[in-house]
Amino acid sequence: MADPEPATRRWAVIDRLGGVRVRAALAATVVVALILAISAVAFVVLQRRQLEATLTDVAAQQASAVVAQVTRDGALNADVTPVGRSERALVQVLTPAGDVVVSSPSIKGKPPMVADRPPPGRTIVRRVAKLPIGEEDAFGIVVRGVSTPDGDAIVVSARSLETAADATGVLIRLLALGYPILLLLVAGTSYWLTGRALAPVEAMRSRVAGITATDLTARVPVPPSRDEVAQLARTMNAMLDRLVEAAGAQRRFVADASHELRSPLATIRAAHEIAAVHPEVTDWSVVHTDVLAEVQRLERLVDDLLFLARSDERGPRSQSEEVDLDDLLTAEVGRLRRTTGLQVVAKETPVRVIGDRNQLARALRNLTDNAARHATSHVELRVGRQGTDAVLDIIDDGPGISVAAREQVFERFVRLDPSRQRGAGGTGLGLAIARGIARAHGGELAVVDHDGGAHLQLRLPLPDTDRSDPAV
Repeated sequence: MADPEPATRRWAVIDRLGGVRVRAALAATVVVALILAISAVAFVVLQRRQLEATLTDVAAQQASAVVAQVTRDGALNADVTPVGRSERALVQVLTPAGDVVVSSPSIKGKPPMVADRPPPGRTIVRRVAKLPIGEEDAFGIVVRGVSTPDGDAIVVSARSLETAADATGVLIRLLALGYPILLLLVAGTSYWLTGRALAPVEAMRSRVAGITATDLTARVPVPPSRDEVAQLARTMNAMLDRLVEAAGAQRRFVADASHELRSPLATIRAAHEIAAVHPEVTDWSVVHTDVLAEVQRLERLVDDLLFLARSDERGPRSQSEEVDLDDLLTAEVGRLRRTTGLQVVAKETPVRVIGDRNQLARALRNLTDNAARHATSHVELRVGRQGTDAVLDIIDDGPGISVAAREQVFERFVRLDPSRQRGAGGTGLGLAIARGIARAHGGELAVVDHDGGAHLQLRLPLPDTDRSDPAV
């Protein structure tokens, strides 16, 4: 029976992508619908106003023609037959008292269309919803005062706006018919385009889903375009490269840690097995000494591994206080002179920094132990100031560190000795820990040029109150 889980995952992906496409298409359709609705309303209003303005202009032209006749021939002789008989155009000539002198044939005997009585030379233009002469339609009215040979008169020219209303109604019906069709086209096009745009994303998702913890070599396809999707693909590939590097580093770290732990455990086991087989010739004091040395070595290694694990999680620095580096150096000088047969030379200048005393002491201990392990007969320790930094110099007369290996020595479980001897007690973690502590305090640990041995320099920033002091 086929496993339903892959099919379920595929349908879930389809649902997610379909949901994105639907949401994108719906959002685009809603936005277009709002824009089209606002634009349509504005267009209808402006179109109607333009048509009504045009009809009112025709009424004004009719009024101008009647005014010219009335001014020349008098009100009684004016021809008020409207221009454009197919249009509903009405004309009246009134006396200042409101009496109708002449009017269009269709409204003969009707009262005045308006109550306005402008003086000669003045014009009034207005829109009325209906006329008091029995006309229920909207009209554009032009009223002009004029002087005639018979005295003052008022010319009233009215133009029905029904044509504008009819044209507007046709326009609204056309927009109502085309509006849903256009929205359907927008929705379909948006849905299709969104699918095209998400196709590379789905290809990347399916490729990433196939990458396992044991095989990180696959990479997502990069589209030929130079848009955000291509940038996302390149970013994901760069992330996968970093994951490969991190996974490799983790595997190396676990392998090296296992190797380091196995060696002292093997020594302890061998010592006890030999003592158990040959108890009559076993020197138990020697066995106890060897086992205790290996246990101490195991303890140092476990402490270093715990420190590195905590440092990777939240950084090695835990507290801030004033630390006298010269006091730390004095303690290390005394320890080296008591526990080693090396000549230890010290040059100490009072220097104070802000940091974690225990962590800085640990870094200095790792550096001095490293120098003591590799020195032939001489170790030199110096502390002083250079500019805005406190500087610790640890110098030995051992084989030195080549230029090519100056960064390699700070990697975890790295020894420059190809045989990886552990007789000197090193674990390959001391310098990595020391550099981590230095960087956590805003400083740096590096190998500097030196003839006849190794020279490691630890730099830490001085407090702001001490930066004005001269360099030593």
